[in-house]
Amino acid sequence: MTVSSKDLASLERQLERVPRGVKAIAARCRCGEPTVVETAPRLEDGSPFPTLFYLTHPQVVLEVSRLEGSHIMAELTERLAMDEELAAQYAAAHEDYLARRREHAVVPEIDGVSAGGMPTRVKCLHALVGHSLAVGPGINPIGDLALDMIDWSVDTCTCMASD
Repeated sequence: MTVSSKDLASLERQLERVPRGVKAIAARCRCGEPTVVETAPRLEDGSPFPTLFYLTHPQVVLEVSRLEGSHIMAELTERLAMDEELAAQYAAAHEDYLARRREHAVVPEIDGVSAGGMPTRVKCLHALVGHSLAVGPGINPIGDLALDMIDWSVDTCTCMASD
């Protein structure tokens, strides 16, 4: 999962700013474009950065934004409160996220804090989908559910065709 100068240029185009803290490209679409960037838990300026898996691909960011706009997060949070198995899987996803971030560094300011509202609520689907795309299905159940709800997948991406 190395990062090339082409990757950095793609990320800058996708984000419309210079990317910060890039450690790796954690996921790519079928066109080869970065989809999720793995970021350092502490940025170059010393700031802590809890979002290890940052969703960058404009098509999927847009689809996840649409899903968030539908207020599905409250519904998913309610589901977590009522479904013990889902809650346990989500808590395990939180631990997975923390363990992967600790592989880079332990940052005391964010130790124990994952992303997306884990482990008890759904706050940011972008972070949860980023986690799912980076590590594959079966780790983050809410990220996986969100991916099933949007009109985008790694296999159906058309970003290169639309350039």
